[in-house]
Amino acid sequence: MLHLIEKADAAGSATDTLTLRFEQRQKSRQRVVLDSGREAGILLTPGSRLNDGDLLRAENGECVRVLAAIESLSTARSHDPLQLARASYHLGNRHVPVQIGTGWVRYAHDHVLDDMLRQLGLPVTVEQAAFEP
Repeated sequence: MLHLIEKADAAGSATDTLTLRFEQRQKSRQRVVLDSGREAGILLTPGSRLNDGDLLRAENGECVRVLAAIESLSTARSHDPLQLARASYHLGNRHVPVQIGTGWVRYAHDHVLDDMLRQLGLPVTVEQAAFEP
């Protein structure tokens, strides 16, 4: 089993990739299966967080690139920044991780949260995308 022990310079080259959902990218220690099918263990410093594009170095010097998995997400859109701020406040008040962009806010799909934002006047669509809150 390959032991991935530290983050490396993201500009480096990788011999393999590892696709993880947002929830998995929050764990600093876990057993995973690389995209090639090889088993590996992530053994990072507690509290480490992985992002799309990060490079992990193994004990043997090999590097693995982390990729954000495609997930089911809800996206609320508005041209009104105040309306988006209000929606983000309500999501944050429920400790929901959010990804914010110009004119939109995105979170892990949840029909209850979708209904809440619709009641605030925002149109909500379900999309398949990488989640980077």
